[in-house]
Amino acid sequence: MPVAVIFLIVLAQAASGITSLATLVIEPASALTVFVLVVLMGIWRELAVIDSATGILPKGSWRQGRSILTIGLATVIIAVTHIWAGSVAWAFYGAGSKIFTGDEGPDAGAPVAAASAAPGQSPSAGAPSSGPDDEYVAAPFATPATKAARINILLTGIDSAQTRDHALNDTLLVASIDPESGDVALISFPRDISNFPLYDGRTFKGKINSFMTWVNNHPNDFTEKPLAALVHELSFLVGAPIHYYAAVDLAGFRRLVNAAGGVTIVNERTIDDPRYDWLDGRRGFHLSVGKHTLDGEDALAYVRSRYTPGDNDFNRAKRQQQVLLALATKLTDPSMLPKIPHLVDVAGDTLRTNFPSDRVGEMLALLQGRKGTTKQVVLGPPYSYHPPNSQTGGFYTLRLKMDRLAALSRQIFGSESTYPAPSASSAPVPSPSP
Repeated sequence: MPVAVIFLIVLAQAASGITSLATLVIEPASALTVFVLVVLMGIWRELAVIDSATGILPKGSWRQGRSILTIGLATVIIAVTHIWAGSVAWAFYGAGSKIFTGDEGPDAGAPVAAASAAPGQSPSAGAPSSGPDDEYVAAPFATPATKAARINILLTGIDSAQTRDHALNDTLLVASIDPESGDVALISFPRDISNFPLYDGRTFKGKINSFMTWVNNHPNDFTEKPLAALVHELSFLVGAPIHYYAAVDLAGFRRLVNAAGGVTIVNERTIDDPRYDWLDGRRGFHLSVGKHTLDGEDALAYVRSRYTPGDNDFNRAKRQQQVLLALATKLTDPSMLPKIPHLVDVAGDTLRTNFPSDRVGEMLALLQGRKGTTKQVVLGPPYSYHPPNSQTGGFYTLRLKMDRLAALSRQIFGSESTYPAPSASSAPVPSPSP
């Protein structure tokens, strides 16, 4: 029977693990196909029940009433189960259509310029991303050369609390994955980095976490929309093209962690931050050394807190990387299968990415069985330094050491790095000195 075939396909995907099931239902096109099949099979089953009951019992038989009751009950059961299955498939389709902004389709974003210029080169003018009211919608910025090519993704957390009059990119993390070796590199940009070179030869004086807001407020100074400009700039700084982005609001991050049932981390140093603002009138965040399973609220505090004596933004960036890896491990666990509908529903409200949906299963499988190395880098010292307060007006800022960043880029990306190899005849990479 056709409906049995559908259920066997779904069961086979589920039995293969969360990655196979994700490939089936998270991709919008697949979810829509499942929805259509569920509706058609529901209609087919209803007609089959009615047809099988027609003419079986003679008119006026004492069993006719019972038969009608049985048919009615079967009809209700079929309708309820198929409406539920159809609503789940439709929810996956709706959430996936919102999450994956770069997929082909009527709502897909227009292409933007590939952010792969070498340091010092001027960017070419790019087409703007679609949706002027949604700055986190854009098609892929560049495309990996092959399925085996390294994939570079910008992960950004947006702090748009009601107490602010503008949004800040308080998490800027470039994740680079080698699909063949399973090696992962995480590069975090501390939010206090300022006075850094732009891809067009200018210098941005403000802090890097306000760069998108600056571009948005000065559209005549840039040929690209804020998101494209940010990706282009970080590609320029790391010396490798960033292909995709994933953006989540910090409030959405809290919901996502809760939907996953929390994340387990090992805290390496006591956190005693009396200034942490819970945004509900409470102040102070405390966490002892050791293993903890954090809910969404505590996980958010863990990655935002930075006023423990002796703590700094570099430690905070390391904690962000730690929670990211812990959440990735949690989401690829087979125990997450029953939670997938709720997770996707939450992600649809809080996450935007132009990563191609048809590669999600592949990436989950890579993370689930990964045997490669993980390199975690925060661009604090020795990759940056704090200039004297007399040069910054008393504000705490960081300035990048471009020669150190160039060496890191060549170490991670190898021949793919756009930073030239050092030689006696080549001009040195500009690097300010403290």
